[in-house]
Amino acid sequence: MLIHDPAELYRHLDALKRQGHRIGLVPTMGALHEGHLSLVRASRERCETTVVSIFVNPAQFAPNEDFAAYPRTLESDIAQLDATGENVVFVPNAESVYPAGYDSRVRVGGVSREFEGAYRPDHFQGVATIVLKLFNMTGADEAFFGQKDFQQLRLIEKMVADLNVPIRIRSCPIVREEDGLAMSSRNRFLSPEHRRQAAVLFRALDSAEDMICVRKIADVDTIRHVLRQTISQGSDAVIDYATVADYGTVRELDRIDHATRVVVLLAVRFGKTRLIDNRILEP
Repeated sequence: MLIHDPAELYRHLDALKRQGHRIGLVPTMGALHEGHLSLVRASRERCETTVVSIFVNPAQFAPNEDFAAYPRTLESDIAQLDATGENVVFVPNAESVYPAGYDSRVRVGGVSREFEGAYRPDHFQGVATIVLKLFNMTGADEAFFGQKDFQQLRLIEKMVADLNVPIRIRSCPIVREEDGLAMSSRNRFLSPEHRRQAAVLFRALDSAEDMICVRKIADVDTIRHVLRQTISQGSDAVIDYATVADYGTVRELDRIDHATRVVVLLAVRFGKTRLIDNRILEP
């Protein structure tokens, strides 16, 4: 079922909720791949009705980012979703999401300040705002997010807790290609050579896991050095960051407390394509 109007969506879902349906939400910007479809399947396993939103959100693009170049593949997206079963596909236009006179934003704090928040000004404010609007438009019981966008996931979990939003956030594992590259809508922009080079990110995460969990190295400077060295060998990648952060606060660490969960975070540019990846570790 394809719906464009937010009011129609709310009425349809409200009627289903009155029949006892649990509503699962999978927010996307389209250009779907197996990572997105794994979220849809997770929702379908837990909820009677799954809503997949497809909206390229202008509010989360920084001024130096090309909003117009983001891939839009609606026909293919709908075909892939149809193959998973019956879903509600919500495709609003920008005017219905941000009507004339719209002037409210979600102001985000601590977990958004470093890493992506530093490199992409106002990105997380745009993410938090559209996600909260989708929660309100759907009245969903559960929402499903991939761990690949780790900082975004933590931001949404924090927003839901801080604002008492009555929804459960489900964190779902990263889906990877055969060589370990995390699936992403941006992978299609990689040249064949950069696609080959990008597999180094998975090897870098493996090396970090070995240092942290097996060799019990606590000095993050040492880990950062090895991460950068691993990524740079055999590639012309430009590294924005490659480091270790606290799982809860998403703040960069100087030393690892091996009783505390951490996350290894990577943001690397291959040509004009910027990829992010991570690995959550229990040292």
